[in-house]
Amino acid sequence: MREMEFKMERKGLVQQGEEVNVTESALPTSYYYTIVPAVAMSKNYQGYERLRSRKGIVKEIRETPRGFYIVVVFDEEEPS
Repeated sequence: MREMEFKMERKGLVQQGEEVNVTESALPTSYYYTIVPAVAMSKNYQGYERLRSRKGIVKEIRETPRGFYIVVVFDEEEPS
């Protein structure tokens, strides 16, 4: 299992426990992920940190003075 944090600008766009899909976008030296449809965005990740799964479950939503942060859990178990 892997947890990733996403920044969301407005409240109520996703709910805890909801399954979400993410898209991967490439920058010249890193990658970032967006919960579709454009709900929230992750920080930038290096190539070795790329996400293998494109579906996750919202574990937590936190409200801070800087905005809303979503923690999403992805199943990235190694195949046996």
